Amino acid sequence: MVDKNRRAIVIVIDAWGVGAMPDANEYGDAPGANTMANIDKTVSSLSLPNLQRLGLGNLLPLSKVAPIDKPLGSYGKMSEFSKGKDTTTGHWEMAGIYLEQPFPTYPDGFPRDVINRFMAETGVAGILGNKPSSGTVILDELGEEHLKTGLPIVYTSADSVFQIACHIGPESKVDLDTLYRWCEIAREILRGEHEVSRVIARPFTGEKAGAFKRVSGSRRDYAVSPPERSCLERVRDAGGVVLGIGKIEDIFCFQGLTHTLHTGSNAEGQDALLNVCKNHEIPDSWSLNKQAISTFKHPEKQFIFVNLVETDSHFGHRRDVEGYARALEAFDESLGQLIDSLTPDDIVMITGDHGCDPTAPGSDHTREFVPILTYQYDLQGQSLGIRESFADIGKTVLDWLDMDDASQKGRSLLNQASLAAH
Repeated sequence: MVDKNRRAIVIVIDAWGVGAMPDANEYGDAPGANTMANIDKTVSSLSLPNLQRLGLGNLLPLSKVAPIDKPLGSYGKMSEFSKGKDTTTGHWEMAGIYLEQPFPTYPDGFPRDVINRFMAETGVAGILGNKPSSGTVILDELGEEHLKTGLPIVYTSADSVFQIACHIGPESKVDLDTLYRWCEIAREILRGEHEVSRVIARPFTGEKAGAFKRVSGSRRDYAVSPPERSCLERVRDAGGVVLGIGKIEDIFCFQGLTHTLHTGSNAEGQDALLNVCKNHEIPDSWSLNKQAISTFKHPEKQFIFVNLVETDSHFGHRRDVEGYARALEAFDESLGQLIDSLTPDDIVMITGDHGCDPTAPGSDHTREFVPILTYQYDLQGQSLGIRESFADIGKTVLDWLDMDDASQKGRSLLNQASLAAH
C-alpha cells in the first residue's frame, strides 16, 4: 500500500434514475419511467451547469442540459444486479453486496399476527392505520386521532418499510425515546418471512390536519444488517477512515463506519461535505468510538459516503416534479463549490440508488438505471458506458485508495493507465 493522501467521495442523490431497466415491468412499474428525463421534459426551467460539466447531457438526451464536447468528468449509467428497487438494496450493491431476493412489501398492510405481536410487546392498546400511504397523507388522515388517543400510526408504502409515526412535543402522549423503543421492538419482530428492509421512526409536530410536519432530523431508520462484508469494512479494517453523511449509518447499521453525521436535510449534508473537503478535516466529534484520526493506521486514506434523501422522501414519492427539479439545482450549486475545493488526491462519484419518477402513477420507486458521473483532476472525461452493477462504485473506492481486494465485487471505473501516471 502506497501512503498517499487519497479521498474517495461517493454522493448518492436518492431516487435519481435515468431510464427503465429491461425488467422494470416485473416490479409493477408503468412503462416509460425515467426520473431525470421526465423531470427535464416537464418543468419549464432547469439549470444544472455543474452536472452538465461532468457529462450529464452526454449521458442521456435532455432538452435543458445539453451535451458538451469535452466533459470535465466521466459519465455512464449502471444496471442494478440485485433484485429490488429500494434504498437498502441499492446502497448495499454499491458497497459490493448483491441480494438475490427482494425485501417483502405489504400492499394490503401487515398481517394480523405481526400487528398483534407488536401490540403485545410494546404494550399499546391498539394502532392506527396499517396500510400503505404517503407520510403527509396519513398524518392528515390520522394525526388528530393520534393526538387524542396516543395510539401509534403504523403504515407502510410501496417500499419494504414498517413506519411508526408519533407526535412529539410538550403535550404529546408519546415521547421520542418511546417511539424509538417501539421501533426497536418492531425491528426484532420483523425477521425471517417478514424481514422488511427498514423500520422507520417518523416523529411529527403540529396541532391539526394540514399543519402536521415530519421532523426529519429526529427520524431514525432501523435497517437489516448487511449480510456480508462491504467495501466500507474493507477500508476500515485496512486502517482507513470511513465517514457516512446522511442516512448511511442507518442503511449499514453503522457497520464499517468510523465516523458519521446524521443530517436532517440535503442542505445540511451538502454543507457538511463541503466543509470537510475545504478544511481537509473530519471533526473528532463525529467519531463513533472517539478515536482521533491521527491514531488510525492510514488516516490519509478516507472514504466519504453521502446520501441526499430529499429527492426521494420529499419529492419523488410525493410526485412533486417541480420540487425535485429545484432540489437538483440546489445540489448543482453546491457541487460547483465542491469541485473547486477538490485536489488531485480526490475522486468524486455521483450516482443514484434507484429511480422514483415523479411523473409516474402512484408513489412507488421505479426500477431504473442510475447515472454515474465521476470527477478526478488528472483523469480525462470519457464515456463509462453501461455498467453491469452498482458494485463498480465500491470497487473504484478500493482501487483509488490502493486497498483493492480480489473478493470485492464489481469493476473499477478508473482508467488504469491514467491512474498509474498519477
